[in-house]
Amino acid sequence: MKRILSRTRLSPALAISFVALFVSLGGVSYAVATGSIDSREIKDNSVRGKDIRNNAVTAAELRRRSLDGTDIKIERVGGDAVKEQVLETEKLARVPRAQNSDTLASQGPEKYTTRWALVSGTGQIERQTGGFSLVNCFQDNGNCYVNANEDVTNNGVHASIATTNMGGSGQLSGEIGAAPCGMPFVLCAPANTENANTIVVAPRNSGGDPAPSRFYVYVTGSEATP
Repeated sequence: MKRILSRTRLSPALAISFVALFVSLGGVSYAVATGSIDSREIKDNSVRGKDIRNNAVTAAELRRRSLDGTDIKIERVGGDAVKEQVLETEKLARVPRAQNSDTLASQGPEKYTTRWALVSGTGQIERQTGGFSLVNCFQDNGNCYVNANEDVTNNGVHASIATTNMGGSGQLSGEIGAAPCGMPFVLCAPANTENANTIVVAPRNSGGDPAPSRFYVYVTGSEATP
């Protein structure tokens, strides 16, 4: 046998064949030994979440834009997981069911502005958001006529008693009503009050008699500049 092997010389082609055979038989083991496993050595769907050490996969290992909403479990990304200033308003889609998110009932935000004024029991404006003036307040009768400086016949108007309690005496109860003077069911008698800009406010005591009182008056849906 030794004589046969000694007389046999390996040709280059045969040597290459032996090398290829050894590589094919031991290639996987070699890859494991050197830590060079790539996707070719991993069967599809064989690696699960529990096989990956916590925090082992970082952003550097993820191809940009390779993840979409289907890759993220519902409610797994909270506010703390979003880097500050990474979301740009122009890149956020409008909420699907809020097709009129810039309006409410097809009306812009200016339609829902509320202005108010605080009027004293002596007929003076104490404070206000702006735009109000008094035409005739507790002068000709027990009513106060407030000029809103805009047509309020299509606005919400409201008044409430400004409760006071000072020195053991004060007004803790009462009734009050308010309405635009420009409505057909309201008659405003004093001069320069029978118009759509004026609100009549009528404070009354519990018996229904006129009782000049400190009150707030409000206009909802105002378009006037405060």
